[in-house]
Amino acid sequence: MRNPFAAKLCLALFLLTLGSAPAPAQWVDVNIRVGSSLNSGRPISCSQGERLLRNRGFRDIRRVDCRGRFFVYRAWRSGSRFEVAINSRNGRVVDMRRIGR
Repeated sequence: MRNPFAAKLCLALFLLTLGSAPAPAQWVDVNIRVGSSLNSGRPISCSQGERLLRNRGFRDIRRVDCRGRFFVYRAWRSGSRFEVAINSRNGRVVDMRRIGR
């Protein structure tokens, strides 16, 4: 190009228009199924299990049984009530079933 200023100006305008475009909105779906590891394979306490479920979208979480190998909780999610069992030794969901609406 004969005019380096014009080339730099065009490049600057191109970069400004490219950077000013808003990022597209993304919808994030939180999946939790039997076999999901909630705590990266580390042992959990009963209160940690409750907190991990709350972080996965469950609300009104009640502890049913926090003794032994499995911790059992009842909680609401998306208008349905679930019973979720979590392995206390590795934080994996071992059972999840809907028990009512």
